[in-house]
Amino acid sequence: FPPYVDARAAADTLVPGTHASTYGGNPLACAAGLAVAQYMSDHDLLTNANERGEQLSEGLGKLAEKYPAVLADTRGWGLLKGIKINDDAGVTAGELVGDAMEEGLLLVAAGPSVVRFVPPLIVTKEEIDQALSIFEKAILKHVE
Repeated sequence: FPPYVDARAAADTLVPGTHASTYGGNPLACAAGLAVAQYMSDHDLLTNANERGEQLSEGLGKLAEKYPAVLADTRGWGLLKGIKINDDAGVTAGELVGDAMEEGLLLVAAGPSVVRFVPPLIVTKEEIDQALSIFEKAILKHVE
C-alpha cells in the first residue's frame, strides 16, 4: 500500500481467510522463544556480550598496535567485531581465517581485507583470551 493510504482501509483489505500462517502462534515455537528469553535474562547475557565485546575490541586493538604492518583498525559493536587487514600486508583475510581455522578458531572473512569475529553470547573471558591468542598465532605465520 502507498504510505498515504488510511490504515482503516488497509485493515479492511485483509478479511478472515486471506492472510494466515501455518506456524503462527505455534505453542512449541512460543515455548522455545520464551525459554530462550528467560535464559538470556537469568544469565544476564546482555552484560556478558557488552563486557566480552569490550575485551575483544581491546585485544584486537593491542594486536593492531603490535602488528601495524598487518592489521589496521577494529570496527563493530557488541560481540560482532571486524579487524581490517592492510592492503600491503601480504596476506588476505581469507588466508588469516584459514590459518586460524587450522589452530581451531572459526572466523569469517568479510571480503578480502576484514576478518570478522562472531562469538556466541555465552562466550567467556577465557575463550576470548584464547581466540586472541590463536589469532595472533595466525598473524605470526605472515610476519617476518
